[in-house]
Amino acid sequence: MTAQDLRTARRGRGWTQHEAAERLGLSQSYVAMLESGSRKFTPALARRARHVFSLSPTVLPPSRILPTPPGKEPPQALAEDLAALGYPGFSYLRSRRRKRNPGEVLLTALAQDHLEARLAEALPWLLVRYWDTDPNWLVEQAKLHDLQNRTGFVVTLARQWAERMPHDQKRVGALQELERNLERSLLAREEAFGKGSFSPSELAWLRVNRSEDAKRWNLLTNWTVENLSYASQPNP
Repeated sequence: MTAQDLRTARRGRGWTQHEAAERLGLSQSYVAMLESGSRKFTPALARRARHVFSLSPTVLPPSRILPTPPGKEPPQALAEDLAALGYPGFSYLRSRRRKRNPGEVLLTALAQDHLEARLAEALPWLLVRYWDTDPNWLVEQAKLHDLQNRTGFVVTLARQWAERMPHDQKRVGALQELERNLERSLLAREEAFGKGSFSPSELAWLRVNRSEDAKRWNLLTNWTVENLSYASQPNP
C-alpha cells in the first residue's frame, strides 16, 4: 500500500486525516506521515487500511517472497487463496484464509511443477479481476523466478477475455502493457504449462496442436481462451 493509495481512499470517503486516524487507530500526525511517504505501511497496517477503506487486495504487500527453488504449495491452499479473492469456481469453499496479494497468488501457482487444471483455469480470471496488480513487481518477480513465459501466457489469455468485454479499455490497456513487458524477457527454453511432464507421444501432439499463443510463449499446452469456462461471461 502506498501513500497515494491512502490519500486517494481517504479523500474518496470525504474524511479528514483526523477522521481516518480514528478509524485506523492512529494519531492524525501518523496518518499525515503515511500520506507524505515519510512512514511506511507495515503488513498489519496495510491490512487494516484495506479493511477500513474497502480497498482491493492489490494494495496488500506480498506476504512472502517465493522461495528458490519454489516449494510445493498444496492445491487446496491455492484453491482457498483463490476463493478468498472471490473466484466463483471455488465459491463453495468456506475459507478463513486471509486475502493475499493477487500477484503473489498468481506467481505461487505458476511456480508449481504440476498445476491442476482447475487452478490453471482460475489464473486468467485473477488477472482480469485484479488487473491493477503492481505490474513492475509482477514482472520483476516473474523474471527473478524464470516465470515470465508462464505468466505472459496467462496474461495473453486474460487480455483476450478482457477484449470481449464492453467499455473495458483501461483494463485491456494495462494487460497489453504487461504482456509487452513480459515478452521482452521471453525465455528461449520450451516448458510445460500446468502439467509437470509429458510422454513422448503427448509432446509430439502438443508441438503440432498447440495454439500460436502457446508457441509464442514457448509453452507446451493446448489451452486457449475458449477453454475458460467463464470466457462467455461479460465481467469477472
